[in-house]
Amino acid sequence: MSTGSRLSTSVLLTCAAIGVATGVVSAGAGAVSGVVSAAVPVLYGLVLGVHVLPGVIAQVLLRMPWVALISHLLAALVASAFVPPWIGRYIGTAILIGGLQELIAATGRYRRWETWRYFVSAVIVGVVLAVPIALVADLGRFEPWAQVVYIAMFIVGPVAWTAAAVAIGEALRRTGVGRTARRR
Repeated sequence: MSTGSRLSTSVLLTCAAIGVATGVVSAGAGAVSGVVSAAVPVLYGLVLGVHVLPGVIAQVLLRMPWVALISHLLAALVASAFVPPWIGRYIGTAILIGGLQELIAATGRYRRWETWRYFVSAVIVGVVLAVPIALVADLGRFEPWAQVVYIAMFIVGPVAWTAAAVAIGEALRRTGVGRTARRR
């Protein structure tokens, strides 16, 4: 790509590195999700929240359009290499969460990168995940307190993982990672 391109080779390689690292984490989360769902189902939202990582890290580090979605899709492909039958789930989740993260960034015309925006995105992701899952999860099998905790974890999970992703992205920025990829 030309040096004036918005998605230079450097940007794509940075998204690829984020995608590979977070794809491995997503595959690990996928591996434990069945155990968590069976043993402590009220904590499932914490595990599912890990899927916010690629987009938040990419946006914090690069502060550019499309990097969340690209990083999510690459992470989905990496995770799918570990669990091929789940490729549809991983790609669907990548499009959903990456798309929501891009939408929040687009509301600021990709010029405003305050940290609170990532947390707004996390809460929206949590609600979007919680509603359909709550409808199919047979919440009636839980005590009322567990129903509340179950739903709350779908908000807490993405928010907690967003906090981790912001910290990772900021640490990478401070070390100069992605410097050649970022806008000048």
